[in-house]
Amino acid sequence: MQALSFRTARVAAKATKSTKKVSGTQRQGGVGYRKYEGDALWLPNTARPEWLDGTLPGDRGFDPLGLARPGQFVQIGVDENDQNQAQNKKGGVEGVFSAESDSVSENRLAPYSEVFGLQRFRECELIHGRWAMLAALGCLVAEATTGVSWVDAGKVELDGASYAGLSLPFNITQLIWIEVILVGGAEFYRNSELDTEKRLYPGGVFDPLRLASEDPERAFNLKTAEIKHARLAMVSFLGFAVQAFTTGEGVLGSLAKFATQL
Repeated sequence: MQALSFRTARVAAKATKSTKKVSGTQRQGGVGYRKYEGDALWLPNTARPEWLDGTLPGDRGFDPLGLARPGQFVQIGVDENDQNQAQNKKGGVEGVFSAESDSVSENRLAPYSEVFGLQRFRECELIHGRWAMLAALGCLVAEATTGVSWVDAGKVELDGASYAGLSLPFNITQLIWIEVILVGGAEFYRNSELDTEKRLYPGGVFDPLRLASEDPERAFNLKTAEIKHARLAMVSFLGFAVQAFTTGEGVLGSLAKFATQL
């Protein structure tokens, strides 16, 4: 009976521990990790910068150069300029002002008030990461279906546009204009949004299954998973480019060459 009661107590303790939620920077683990009680940082035994408080998805306190540090402006007084005095003192510090870095204006070409703002950095990281995920998947799918390396895709398009073996009635100039109009128009429309949250996660038709529209905790986990995949895709496409530059092969060609050397 004592052994059974001890086991029951252990199960109850585990259940209580598993339902514990930690707020702020003390989030309980992350997507794809075991439950972790504490502040998950990019490097163990390091201090988190004060401007990275862990509220952003995927925030691991990584800013070694301090690029996202809030900007401050120092107001210096005017130097004394009295020629009758033996010594004129220089002006001192009269005040320190902090810049409003995360405000968005209606200027669609430069919406953010501060270039080196944390919210703008997150927006750039997420948008570039989404493009990198599409590019990495596109390279794999295109090479697998056409047999043409992504490195040589532009040269092949000069002989006639095609996709997945199907001919397209466009030349390379028309394809470039189509891309500029569609992508540029979408980006120009996105910059009309003044809400910093909706600029990144508009929801609505972009969340047809409402996976991130009802539960805030699940939405945060999905955002964390997205930014992790985005970072991995950016590193992956950088690897694709380095492979193409050094070997002249595409993704699958480099993989096949690597497999022959095992």
